[in-house]
Amino acid sequence: MKTDSFRVYLRAFEPDDYLTTVKWHNDNEIWGMVGSPKYFVSHEYEKKWIEDAIWSKAQIKLGICLKENDKLIGVEILHEIDMLNRKAQWGYMLGDKEYWKDGYGTEAGFLMLDFAFSERGFNRIWAVVLEDNIGSLKMLEKCGFQVEGVLRQSIFKQGRFHSQVVLSLLQEEFYTMIKERGLE
Repeated sequence: MKTDSFRVYLRAFEPDDYLTTVKWHNDNEIWGMVGSPKYFVSHEYEKKWIEDAIWSKAQIKLGICLKENDKLIGVEILHEIDMLNRKAQWGYMLGDKEYWKDGYGTEAGFLMLDFAFSERGFNRIWAVVLEDNIGSLKMLEKCGFQVEGVLRQSIFKQGRFHSQVVLSLLQEEFYTMIKERGLE
């Protein structure tokens, strides 16, 4: 996949990355868009989360960085990996709000999807997003995902139940889209 025009790249986490990610995990605006209940994150908890990400064989957790200055701006995760059926769930967070709504998440998404399909051999990537997280839904659509259904009132947070949208993308759909966009 051609990525010369992309402004971001993916990299493994480094031990000190927790100093950046702990701010995102304690940001109420970001937590409002995440499909799980809020919990409070200490520096020690976040440090262990990063260490676990560095050493994990069960999940793939990567940092999203700017090419221009190597600044960490987000996180990409492949989890619930099922190699027998060649599928995984994708999670992501563009934690640095300065880069919201400018296509950085879509570029990072293309990179993670290309890695998942071409390097790891997955056939299907799926995601679950809060129904009112319009930004994520638009980004997933730009990455080629299709809605499979809605999990009605599946998450309780912020004093009420929220529905979640289940989306997926197949390897062949992704590479057809990449070819149509001239990115192959």
